[in-house]
Amino acid sequence: MVLVPQKRISEKALTVWRISASINVIISWILAAVVIFILHKFNVPYWISVILIAIELIFTYLNIFLFPTLKWRRWRYDVRDEEIELQEGIFIVKRTLIPMIRVQHVDTVQGPILRKYHLASVIVNTAATAHKIPALEESEAEELRLYISTLARVADEDV
Repeated sequence: MVLVPQKRISEKALTVWRISASINVIISWILAAVVIFILHKFNVPYWISVILIAIELIFTYLNIFLFPTLKWRRWRYDVRDEEIELQEGIFIVKRTLIPMIRVQHVDTVQGPILRKYHLASVIVNTAATAHKIPALEESEAEELRLYISTLARVADEDV
């Protein structure tokens, strides 16, 4: 039986992701308004503008309400003595195992929106890639960073 990672990221991630999506949606609406204005200037049929607005409304709903919820429900992680397991995805679920022996360093990052909600993300770096555990409580992120770095040092010494 394959175990699914059990730890969840903070529920505040929903708010952070919705704020980020809102910024993207505002930019999208501005672009749509410019396109509608240009279409109006060239006397393009009215129904094309209506379709564009409908598409923007669907885009807004999906990006602000539906996708963050689905993303939060799916995002899980576990840190074990010999590996880190991540699970993420909305339609396609991606599960990643990172062997502790491959971990080179661990960072915490915090942008302005994460900082406002007292969240931070943990980035686990290997030689090939960087893996992100997003939107953890600040204290949890710091503890996790220290714990992973300790486990990575022990795994490195065992080799």
